[in-house]
Amino acid sequence: MEFKEILFHVEEGVATLTLNRPDIRNAITHEEIIAEVKAVCRFVNENKNIQVLLFSATDPAFSSGGNVKDMKDKKGMFYGSPAEIMENYRHNIQDVLLSVYNVEAPTIAAVNGAAIGAGCGLALMCDIRIASRKAMFGETFLNVGLIPGDGSAFTLPRTIGMGAACELIFTAETIDAETALQMRLVNHVVDHEQLMPKAREIAAKIASKPPQALRLTKRLLRAAQFATLPETMDKAAGYQALCHFTEDHMEALSAMFEKRAPKYAGR
Repeated sequence: MEFKEILFHVEEGVATLTLNRPDIRNAITHEEIIAEVKAVCRFVNENKNIQVLLFSATDPAFSSGGNVKDMKDKKGMFYGSPAEIMENYRHNIQDVLLSVYNVEAPTIAAVNGAAIGAGCGLALMCDIRIASRKAMFGETFLNVGLIPGDGSAFTLPRTIGMGAACELIFTAETIDAETALQMRLVNHVVDHEQLMPKAREIAAKIASKPPQALRLTKRLLRAAQFATLPETMDKAAGYQALCHFTEDHMEALSAMFEKRAPKYAGR
């Protein structure tokens, strides 16, 4: 695959997508970058040998979310009647963020700088977030007279709790990485030069697990957010039965008894 708006490569089961439009602070509301991010998400879902999708960005920003110049000029997805703009949101920014949320493999956001508006929403769509000490987070929609149109009304309360989410959204304040860590918005905060090494370290640990069981585990965790305990346990029983019949399960047991590292085949 060839891309113009992003960088993409796969190494040892870890796919890395780098937003590469620093000139517009890696905004994610124009058609080209949306199409490329969605293409990567489809590629990861179709290629079961990819264990982790890591999101990064070219410095200095992670993502500014919407392109405010386009908003002011009413260009691109911000052009048209109210009905047209509603559809533009649904089929552009919301569509790409849902694509990230629906990636079947675990996802990690390595947040290198400002993650503002839908940029913060992008990080929230990932399963794990690691922040550079230079990172900033902001649900700043109210500062430009808008509501959180990126799914953050759903993801943020589930990440940091309703009270903290309300404060962050209602005040529209920007917080630094250490505050984000205290609020449990991010999993780790590291020095800027250690951001990608830390992200790759965690990605490598995840990628060392059996592929089928890993994706089923993510599916189970997602489903459990909307289910009762009995429903979750019933689904877990079904997934567990599937795992018992994989070659990787038997390889894991053999490796354990033989005191060696397992070699998973994704079968």
